[in-house]
Amino acid sequence: MQTYKIDCQYCHTDARRSEYAGIPSVERCMGCHRITAADRPEIKKLAEYASKQQSIPWTRVYKLPEFTYFPHKAHIRAEVRCQTCHGPAETMTTVGATTGPNLVNDLLNLAGFRPASPPLTMGWCIECHRDQNAARGTQAPMDCVACHH
Repeated sequence: MQTYKIDCQYCHTDARRSEYAGIPSVERCMGCHRITAADRPEIKKLAEYASKQQSIPWTRVYKLPEFTYFPHKAHIRAEVRCQTCHGPAETMTTVGATTGPNLVNDLLNLAGFRPASPPLTMGWCIECHRDQNAARGTQAPMDCVACHH
C-alpha cells in the first residue's frame, strides 16, 4: 500500500485553530497534483474543477450531532494524532477511517472492503479521554460541558 507523506494540516489548515478542520480548495489540491499523479482519473477530475474555477463538491465523511462540540485545535494542541479518529489517512487514496482491530473490521478487510468509520459516539470519545489520561498523564476533560454546551 502506498504511503503519502504530506501532513494532514497542509490540506486541512483550519484544524490547528478551529473547531473544524476545513476542506482544501481546488487550488490547494492542484498545488501538488499538477505534478503528482496527474494521470489518475480522480486527479483529472480535480484538474477539471480547477480549469472551470469551480469548487470541489466534497462528500462529508465525518459528522457529529449538532449538540456536540469538537474542537480540532484542542486535540492538535494535545498532540492527538489525526489517525486516532480518522484512521491511517496516510495510506488511503479515499478517506474512510477504521475503528481498530475487531472481528467485523477484520472480516471486512479480508473481503476487500473498507471498514466503517469510527462510531464517534460519546462512549468512544470518553474511552479515548480515559486512555489518554491514563497513558500520557494528560487532563482530557471528562466533564459534560467539554463537548456539550
